[in-house]
Amino acid sequence: MIVLGLLLIVLAGATVIAVSWDETAAATTTASFTVFDRTIQLSQLEFFFAGAVTGAVFLLGLAILFAGMRRSAVQRRRMRDSRLEARDRVARLEKEKRELERKLEETPAAPATTPAPAAAQAPARTARTAPVVDRDRDGVDDRDEATAPHPRVEVPRQHSADQLVAGRHSRPSAG
Repeated sequence: MIVLGLLLIVLAGATVIAVSWDETAAATTTASFTVFDRTIQLSQLEFFFAGAVTGAVFLLGLAILFAGMRRSAVQRRRMRDSRLEARDRVARLEKEKRELERKLEETPAAPATTPAPAAAQAPARTARTAPVVDRDRDGVDDRDEATAPHPRVEVPRQHSADQLVAGRHSRPSAG
């Protein structure tokens, strides 16, 4: 929209400059202009209306230009607001994470299952409780598992006669 508005403003300005450059246009009863190898003859009334149309084109170009600038400013403001909102959300989540980590460090590790009082247990039912923290879903509380790294498995290297040459696989020459 901004480009279209600028184009209309330049077109109106070029028309005003072309008319003001011709001194005989305002002095005679008919004005003649040559545009793209065509001669146009205008009376004074037609010349006035052509000036009014030129002014209207100029104002239309200004209106389109300002509307495009306003729309671009609104888009920039929305982007800035969404970036600030995302940054605030990340900061809030990081703060909550730090607070939860602090609480986790302060509280002692609870046993995986807490025994219920004897009066609360039903003799016919066997209550099986799930582990409190079981991210790998192996049925064992993750806080009770050893967290040592898994042993590294060595994979034998595969040797091939193919070689990558200039982006293509090719076999080495036999000679």
